[in-house]
Amino acid sequence: MRIVLVDQKGVEQALEAAEGWRVMEIIREHGFEVGGLCGGACACATCHVEVHAEWAGKLHPANDDEEAMLDEVPVLSPTSRLSCQIIYTEDLNGLAVKLVANG
Repeated sequence: MRIVLVDQKGVEQALEAAEGWRVMEIIREHGFEVGGLCGGACACATCHVEVHAEWAGKLHPANDDEEAMLDEVPVLSPTSRLSCQIIYTEDLNGLAVKLVANG
């Protein structure tokens, strides 16, 4: 199982993924800087990613806490999400996300 990560330079990487992990943790495990200053508590928005449009509708909707944190992000896209709030499952095999500069 894997996710596809587009880094801030636009380079696409396939990352092995473990079911039950947060997407933030998967990205970090592979050595990429993804933020996550709050440790995944949905309290900082530093793990902001853009989900590929093809996948956006397949994720559970953002809850009120995530929406509130996303409101703090300087530049949002229609598919912006916090990677700490996406739990990887078998149904998300191939999920594509892009790292976003948050500052």
